[in-house]
Amino acid sequence: MNLPPEVKKKTFKEYGKSEFDSGSTEAQVALFTMKIEHLTQHLKKNKKDLVTERSLVLMVGKRRHLLDYLKKKDIERYRTIIKKLKLRK
Repeated sequence: MNLPPEVKKKTFKEYGKSEFDSGSTEAQVALFTMKIEHLTQHLKKNKKDLVTERSLVLMVGKRRHLLDYLKKKDIERYRTIIKKLKLRK
């Protein structure tokens, strides 16, 4: 799934340091979260789409690795991004 550049810039500006900051962990986690939400909605309609299901599982794993890295590196940034994205209940 490709997001429009405007949406990416807005996401990077909100979660990263600037609208061109695509490399920060928080910006990448936010981008993965948006893609995961989109794929989840797609799979609710198309239950037999196994390729998309596999892509979703891989993306969730990538996001998990980034969050684990952030948790080890800086626990406060981790807690902030979790709270902003509402990933934990």
